Amino acid sequence: MGRSFASRVSHPRLKWVVLVVWLVLAGVSAPLAGGLTDQQENDVAAWLPSDAESTRALERQVDLGSDPDLIPAVVLYERTDGLTPEDQAAVQQDVEAFGRLDALDGAVVGPIPSEDGQALQLVVPLNVGPDGWEAIAPLVDGMRAEASDGPDGLTAYVTGPAGSAADSSEAFAGIDGTLLIAALGVVIVILLLTYRSPVLWILPIFSAVIALFCSQAVVYLLARYADLTVNAQSASILTVLVVGAGTDYALLLVARYREELRLHTDRHEAMTEAVHRAGPAVLASGGTVVLGMLCLVAAQMNSTAGLGPVAAIGVAVTLLVLMTLLPSLLVICGRWVFWPVRPSFGSAEPSATGIWARVGAAIRPRPRATWVVTSVLLLLACLAVTRLDPSGLTQAESFRGTPESIAGDAAAARHFPAVAGNSVYVVTTADTADEVADAVAATDGIAQVGDPQVVGDDALVEASLADRFDSAAAYATIDRLRTALDDAGDGQALVGGNTALNLDVQNASQRDNRVVIPLIMLVVLAVLALLLRALVAPLLLIATVVLSYGAALGLSALVFDWTIGVTATDSSFPLFVFVFLVALGIDYNIFLMTRVREEAADHGTRRGALVGLAATGGVITSAGLVLAATFAVLGTLPLTFLTQLGVAVALGVLLDTIVVRSVLVTALTLDVGRWMWWPSRLARRPDEPEVPAAGVAAAPAPSQAPVGS
Repeated sequence: MGRSFASRVSHPRLKWVVLVVWLVLAGVSAPLAGGLTDQQENDVAAWLPSDAESTRALERQVDLGSDPDLIPAVVLYERTDGLTPEDQAAVQQDVEAFGRLDALDGAVVGPIPSEDGQALQLVVPLNVGPDGWEAIAPLVDGMRAEASDGPDGLTAYVTGPAGSAADSSEAFAGIDGTLLIAALGVVIVILLLTYRSPVLWILPIFSAVIALFCSQAVVYLLARYADLTVNAQSASILTVLVVGAGTDYALLLVARYREELRLHTDRHEAMTEAVHRAGPAVLASGGTVVLGMLCLVAAQMNSTAGLGPVAAIGVAVTLLVLMTLLPSLLVICGRWVFWPVRPSFGSAEPSATGIWARVGAAIRPRPRATWVVTSVLLLLACLAVTRLDPSGLTQAESFRGTPESIAGDAAAARHFPAVAGNSVYVVTTADTADEVADAVAATDGIAQVGDPQVVGDDALVEASLADRFDSAAAYATIDRLRTALDDAGDGQALVGGNTALNLDVQNASQRDNRVVIPLIMLVVLAVLALLLRALVAPLLLIATVVLSYGAALGLSALVFDWTIGVTATDSSFPLFVFVFLVALGIDYNIFLMTRVREEAADHGTRRGALVGLAATGGVITSAGLVLAATFAVLGTLPLTFLTQLGVAVALGVLLDTIVVRSVLVTALTLDVGRWMWWPSRLARRPDEPEVPAAGVAAAPAPSQAPVGS
């Protein structure tokens, strides 16, 4: 980064201007950030692939008069020793109460008795309008309170699509505030342990919070005025990403600033040098994350494609805040902010003889054996990935624990052959309606078919599945039905419904895995090649990234099995883990290798590898702990996918920082030597100095020469 920019953010007078500007922006952003929840789109269309057959079928259903805001609630009453007349009377009272609901759209259907005489079922069609995500939970809570007020021994459940939507909405309720408090809490603890200062941690946290408000405000404005898609999932990840990545960048900058304070009497000069030296690595790291996140735009899944710009905005704003506000705050506060271990001019640099210097000294005599053994262990961890099943989560598996909608679903399955949500909708033309209905009826796995509903030139055929809507058998039925309709020559027939939607989500996610993951790898490879001005080093680093990713997935599968007992996961899980591990994990590659290259220019590659590890090992480990802890916070949520994502990314980041970056990459660099930089001129250095056996403290980096020497 240019010295002119570096000198401005740490200028004795301009530092105050920078502080005031960001305080004003934060004041303006805070109320806008608070409105982000109102701009979230959590309806079906905000998640689905826009061109999938089930999505197009849903659009045609609307044209046929089907209301997309209509969501049925299934109320199930169960008494295992047989229903009583008192039970029947209580259920009839509920029918009358539900019939008075303002959100009722049609008539209450039922009570429908089960053949075993142990259960009754009502179907209550509800319409809460376009604000359904926010309105459905209190409505269903009221219905649950009404239904549960019956005779002792009669168990009532409000389930079906409305019950499931209400439980999902409540799982996300207050999620932004909860995540922010939890993420800040774990980050504060780690910063206290890292800095061993009761004050210093405040500055990175303050900067990260400013970055979060500003990024949320930008996302809010784009969502409101530029049709940017934001849902509860992407908003949650934005919080974790900004806090985690922002603290990572702060750690790198503070670490370099602390180095320079030992070499400069004036703190403004020290900060200028720190921003000048560390700035390119921070910008390259953040820029890589931004580009990696923007690759998600190529995804077919709307929820995945929408996450890309949201995350990219968050990281870009965070970079801007951390490279301007934080330097100004540090020089405003002065050296005392490091109390009780203030870095005074001329004091020794502790990293030169620290733990990572000793790790480097241990790797130095046997680098090839080190990277071979490390790679074999990581490959063994990769083998466990076979236990991971990314074919999608069932409705019951989607929640940690058993909310009422899931318990009610299970109860309905015990007493009724068909469960709400098992409907298949086929949209076709009026001329082919009867032929399509016959083809649907002839398909194996279809339980029953209704009469075609004709509206103008279009028709709708509704059928019921013989299997649960989220089962593998139901998905196979949808595939057979689509094949049968194609073979019949009816290219205009579109198959929709819950099962078709879930199947299309799985197919789109698998396609996104095949397309987006290689795209991100190419982007990361290009950035590394430009930054390091080499080809060998970027290729080796990408190989370590892939190895680390595979090991993280394998270890995660074992953890899921041992803890939550669910090895299945969402079909988008591999892509999400890859995005966060690679786009964020590449930060540590950049932090380490830019420092190694800086040292290699004067001291040779092998010596540079050891100095680079000693200088950056501590900050990389601290950054990894911060990022792992912030993503692990997702594990506190009652949703399986976010829990799995948090655990996998946390495991992967720890593996990346402690093993891959610090041991594997260092050993590879020591073994390959100057050829890491091929084809740059650095690869043609004639001879490299011998590495001192005693450590790496003898030769400081160029920027570490004492003032006046």
